[in-house]
Amino acid sequence: MASLISSPLFNFLLISFSFLSFLLIRSHAFEGRRAIESHYHTVEISSLLPASVCSPSTKGHSKRPSTLKVFHRHGPCSKHSQDNATPSLDEILTHDQSRVDSIQHKINLNAEMDKVKDKKAALPVQSGRALGSGNYIVTLGLGTPKKSLSLIFDTGSDLTWTQCQPCARVCYKQQDPIFNPIASTTYSNVSCSSTRCSQLSTTTGNDPSCSTKTCVYGIQYGDQSFSIGFFSQDTLTISSSDLVPKFYFGCGQNNQGLFGNTAGLLGLGRDSLSFVSQTAQRYGKYFSYCLPSSSSSTGHLTFGKSGVSSNVKFTPFAASRGTSFYFIDIVGISVGMTQLSIRPSVFKTPGTIIDSGTVITRLPPAAYKALSTEFKKQMKKYPSVPAYSILDTCYDLSKYTTISIPKISFTFGGNVKVDLAPSGILIVINSSRVCLAFAANSDASDVGILGNVQQTTLEVVYDVAGGKLGFAPGGC
Repeated sequence: MASLISSPLFNFLLISFSFLSFLLIRSHAFEGRRAIESHYHTVEISSLLPASVCSPSTKGHSKRPSTLKVFHRHGPCSKHSQDNATPSLDEILTHDQSRVDSIQHKINLNAEMDKVKDKKAALPVQSGRALGSGNYIVTLGLGTPKKSLSLIFDTGSDLTWTQCQPCARVCYKQQDPIFNPIASTTYSNVSCSSTRCSQLSTTTGNDPSCSTKTCVYGIQYGDQSFSIGFFSQDTLTISSSDLVPKFYFGCGQNNQGLFGNTAGLLGLGRDSLSFVSQTAQRYGKYFSYCLPSSSSSTGHLTFGKSGVSSNVKFTPFAASRGTSFYFIDIVGISVGMTQLSIRPSVFKTPGTIIDSGTVITRLPPAAYKALSTEFKKQMKKYPSVPAYSILDTCYDLSKYTTISIPKISFTFGGNVKVDLAPSGILIVINSSRVCLAFAANSDASDVGILGNVQQTTLEVVYDVAGGKLGFAPGGC
């Protein structure tokens, strides 16, 4: 045995074993480091800032049928940004809070109505509607010959409407020429006796009225913006080969509010008069969109299943309260490699909706506290700064060109995990202040809202008939 220990062969084996052990340790260390790095984004600060010129998405969505290009209405890709002063972020967040308050009021009202046997006794004169000041617009055609109109698209609204001549009372300033129904050979008013007219009660929260046998709608939003006019029908044009005849919409004669200089709203909610329901036979209650990562790029809004990504993961829609909003189940949130410890009831009790018009995601207070605390822990090497409006987890990154931030992932019902893009995690206030793009609800009973900042770059697929919502990365 002694001769073996002292032999050259033994020494060779010992050295080989030591070398292999060294390689194995290095390999484990590398794998461990790579695992850690996979839970972080390396981000150039400049990539979080919108450019001054339009850089359209290079994805091939224009080749899909029934597709509209999506613009941020305050960005350089939108003609609407040229005539209006871009609102400050503080103004945007203030309007966003008004929208959130309106949504939560409406959902709470529906919940209370469900508890009351005499539902008529529970109806107010005007129930709140979601604020109609969403960030994203599409351009489509109305009438014959078609007139192009730029409309805010909104999954939290149902009624589609546009301003119409002769603007009997008031029309706000808009970029496109105001639609003239007399000039359209396919336009018609809807009569007061029509079943569709009576459906306006649930769509707008107000009973319709009559003017010389013509159905009159009225809708007021959470910030007191409103539209009143004739309930009408005309041909809607998605593309040159994709027309929707006899589409029901509001032809506004008295319109005021925070609609920028857009021509009105495209309602993508679940109610019977929404675009989704009216075109059910054509598109199968199926649509998808991708919101661009910054206001200087473009996304898309597509109707129907054609061309949708094959790697979409679907989560079931949750039980809804009311007829408009899309409810989903959040079951968990992770920050970097850490799964947050949040009781399931924190999300389950108030519920959560996904909304294209709300900017900043609102979480139950306990969930937001857990998210903010862990995010601060993993960002401790960066200098913190005071809160900005509703955003209270902020940093001074002015001395950095590149930063490392923990990935944030949401897990939805059906064990569907979705990683947010960097643009869905941080929002730039100015050169010396960047904030976590989430906020807490004021009460644990308030519904949570997955806002549009967190949806950026994702392909978000609404299979309304199939009762599910899908997500895929790299949508635009």
